[in-house]
Amino acid sequence: MASQAAVSIIMPVHNGSLWLKECLASVSQQTYSGKIELSVYDDASTDDSRKLIEKWARLCDDPRISLIISGHEGLPYGVGYAKNQAIAQSSGEFLCFLDSDDVMHEDRIVRQLEVAVVFHRAIVGCKFHREPQGSTARFTQWANTLTQDQLYTQVYLSHGPTVIMPTWFCHRDVITSLGGFDERGKGTPEDLLLFYKHLENGGEVIKVDLDLLMYRYHPQAETFSIAENTIWTARVEFLEKQVLNKLKSFSIWNAGKQGRKFYRSLSPYNKKKVLMFCDVDIKKIEQKKFYIDESSKEVPRPKIPIVHFTEVRPPVIICVKMNLSGNFEQNLKSLRLKEGRDYLHFN
Repeated sequence: MASQAAVSIIMPVHNGSLWLKECLASVSQQTYSGKIELSVYDDASTDDSRKLIEKWARLCDDPRISLIISGHEGLPYGVGYAKNQAIAQSSGEFLCFLDSDDVMHEDRIVRQLEVAVVFHRAIVGCKFHREPQGSTARFTQWANTLTQDQLYTQVYLSHGPTVIMPTWFCHRDVITSLGGFDERGKGTPEDLLLFYKHLENGGEVIKVDLDLLMYRYHPQAETFSIAENTIWTARVEFLEKQVLNKLKSFSIWNAGKQGRKFYRSLSPYNKKKVLMFCDVDIKKIEQKKFYIDESSKEVPRPKIPIVHFTEVRPPVIICVKMNLSGNFEQNLKSLRLKEGRDYLHFN
């Protein structure tokens, strides 16, 4: 029965004292009636994070909740290492990930556990809202409105995992079978890399259609330590491995800066498969007509035609950002293509 399954909340902490009061209160307020284990690893905090957590545990008289806390001093090893340590010292059959600056809805464990006990090979997420209100509005709307199919088809976007890391809930085996999180430290997108590995191994992703987490936005967030080019490289490599290596040919939507950058990032093997670029600007198409890869050592250099989007041949990799002002979505819809079969979004 789901109500009898032990749940470990996995919380890496590094200087989280500003937000811990709200975060820990949300642990205490869970409506789940089974055993809850809060497993904390303190990654070299220099504030009073650990003291605050230990004080909360002493004052918490809830027999459901137990605390395991450890950590180290000196230089921080990074969030991937801290998560792995928190998992290793925990004992719950199911893992509920929680960052020290976020706040859970009181029904979070109940709602996500209902799904995880049925789908043991799934990373289960949920909707969320951001604090301050209105932060990263386009990102939040994108993540919260993804369909079940899009949880798989839109994994190549710059937004990161389609199931957002602070909402992850899963059976312990999902993480341990993959060897845990990357521990290379600051600047490593450990959640994205593990998410990709999960999908490569045939793992499932599911999103509970409820807002169960307040996901805080602030300048100290770990996200800001990851270089854009690091994410770009990981995305291109995953797209090539999962899709492009298996195709005979494909087209690129966007003959501008992002489309050309995408082309240049491809392996020589996949560059040869590019049939055409497409664009919406008729004047640009008539003036240029072709994209010439000046970086190529081939003689003559590859010369790829640029066509109007109405003439593009699928499958298409789309290097245009969604949900901006303009007619992109309308243009794409007019072609009556199917996402995942005829096109994939990359930007």
